[in-house]
Amino acid sequence: MAVLLALLGTPCLLFLGVGLWVICSCLFTVDIPVGIGHPVKLRVLHCALQLLVAWGMILEKLRICSMPQFVHFVHDLLPFIKDPDVVVTDLLFGTIPVKLYRPRRTSRSLRPGILLFHGGGGVVGSFKMYHTICCRLCKESDSVVLIVGYRLAPQHRFPVPIRDCLVATTHFLKSLDMYGVDPARVVVCGDSAGGGVAVAACQKFVDRSDLPKIRAQLLIYPTLQILDYQLPSFQQNKNVPLITLDFAFLCMSYYLDVSPQWKNAILKGAHMPAQVWEKYRKWLDPENIPERFKKRGYRQVARAPLNEAAYLETDLLLDLLNSPMLAEDEVVSRFPEACIVSCEYDILRDNSLLYKKRLEDLGVPVTWHHMEDGFHGVLNTLGIGCLQVPCATRILRVMVQFIKGL
Repeated sequence: MAVLLALLGTPCLLFLGVGLWVICSCLFTVDIPVGIGHPVKLRVLHCALQLLVAWGMILEKLRICSMPQFVHFVHDLLPFIKDPDVVVTDLLFGTIPVKLYRPRRTSRSLRPGILLFHGGGGVVGSFKMYHTICCRLCKESDSVVLIVGYRLAPQHRFPVPIRDCLVATTHFLKSLDMYGVDPARVVVCGDSAGGGVAVAACQKFVDRSDLPKIRAQLLIYPTLQILDYQLPSFQQNKNVPLITLDFAFLCMSYYLDVSPQWKNAILKGAHMPAQVWEKYRKWLDPENIPERFKKRGYRQVARAPLNEAAYLETDLLLDLLNSPMLAEDEVVSRFPEACIVSCEYDILRDNSLLYKKRLEDLGVPVTWHHMEDGFHGVLNTLGIGCLQVPCATRILRVMVQFIKGL
């Protein structure tokens, strides 16, 4: 009996110890800016995420499962809460699982169609995580919402996840009449990495004359380039949860199979030759960012000399499917109308600001909303009870108003 208790007690003590370490780390190292309206909620959310990551890393070291698999498993323990006003249908587009949300009440006219790509850095995210968002977006905008269950890294690395999304987009655009969707009001939508997928879809389908045109892009703190990590928001918010710079790099390394060895080279800009930086300077230059966003602890730093070995192993960062904001003007100028939501306390904030300016310079209509108290991942607090943050409701309201205005 004593041996059995010892065997059972050791894992429990390990997990308890890790839990205490993570909590102490969150209390003393995490940066909660004074401008965030609900710092206690953010701290609790961050501790929960860090616990999952820490436990997942232990299981990964033990070769039981990868960290993203463990996080995904825990996310999927969440129950589906049915909404009586929404009809939810599970479908397969070939081998790709999708979930369709339609308002229960009948409509005499065709509805807008929202193709939603969830965030999660290509490594986490699930139907259950986005169920509340899809239900409310469907019901409050009176739209048909389709979310894509694309495959995730590290089991399925780039380009598999984004290829799943593009294939699902083709299926959806070919079957709009089956779902009562107005072919003139199809919107691609995504948050974080899903926002980058939405822009990549605009890029891939801009010349498809055999399919209905994408009417608009709805982007919530999107990942639009993974080349430059020296922009002001990366400096200012590198330790701000929910997504710190370290965690963002970890996700990228899983997704693109980039060695952690090159982290410092990438963060210092040593992973690309001078001609690459010069080519994209007109779109990534911090001078394109309004001065008011540079006041909070930003200092422009010269890039480190080229690390040739890092460049040879990280060229996937230049792929337009990973950095769709770097597409040529001739392509971007034909993109559909955009609605962009950025958050002040987000490492990806400047992606949105640079993309907004680029679209406006090319004559593409842009609606922009900036959440002064927002942080990366805030939309996912919708429906989690006392931890829901008011900023999430405001973002949903922006999404709904934009869809209704099309």
